[in-house]
Amino acid sequence: MSKLFIDTGAFLARELSHDQQHAVAAEAWHALGESADRLFSTEHVLDETITLLARRESYAFAAACAATYLQSKAIEWLRPTPEDYGKAVKLMRKYADQSVSFTDCISFVLMRRESITRVFGFDRHFQAAQFRLWPGLQAMPVR
Repeated sequence: MSKLFIDTGAFLARELSHDQQHAVAAEAWHALGESADRLFSTEHVLDETITLLARRESYAFAAACAATYLQSKAIEWLRPTPEDYGKAVKLMRKYADQSVSFTDCISFVLMRRESITRVFGFDRHFQAAQFRLWPGLQAMPVR
């Protein structure tokens, strides 16, 4: 059983039919439903996802999505420790020239802590941090 981290882009592309990655994400989410992969994400990713869904669709829609994801038994929500936050700040300094978000840095730290090497997402920053995008997607430029 392998581990897979889910980033904001995968959640957004699943929920937003007008997202440019929607078709790829829908197919990948379907494949995950039939796989034995263990799924992980962070509360920081959830926060980022729900905030963006509220802004791009509606707050009611975003709240419904949040409730669904939080009730899911398929996703394990990783929580950072104070030490993890310190490591994330160091990574933010390291990747300052690439404008990597704090949410991404927390994700990198927690993925390393949990020995997760693959990420379902579309963010090139994960490739820069030596993680593999799944399902073999080309990273999208940061917007």
